Amino acid sequence: MVKVKKLLLQFCRFGIVGIVCLAVDCGVLVLLTECTRIGYFFSSAISFTLSVILNYILSMRFVFKGKENANKLVELLIFVVLSLIGLGFNQLILWIAVESWKLYYMVAKILSTWMVTIYNFISRKIFLEQS
Repeated sequence: MVKVKKLLLQFCRFGIVGIVCLAVDCGVLVLLTECTRIGYFFSSAISFTLSVILNYILSMRFVFKGKENANKLVELLIFVVLSLIGLGFNQLILWIAVESWKLYYMVAKILSTWMVTIYNFISRKIFLEQS
């Protein structure tokens, strides 16, 4: 029971970090898409990348306890690779939802965010956290 409680608390911290990063992601997405001539697809890649950088800093400080003997550069590289896979999922979901399902890009972004969040938590817990 203690493990479940600890996991739920960790997921809550992950959620708080995620909300902060989502605000950055969506804010930059809307800013670039609405205030420049950059399309939603490229704007999404830029906003996602910025939010990943912030997410790494906050996640490794407040959510996941990194492996003590891990090389921080390797840890960052793993985080980036996992995030790039998440970006691929994000972009694919966004593209399908906007182009095929004709959803407004911000509605598609919310859908994508929920799906990618699950992947992010599981993959980071497996590959980055101390056992």
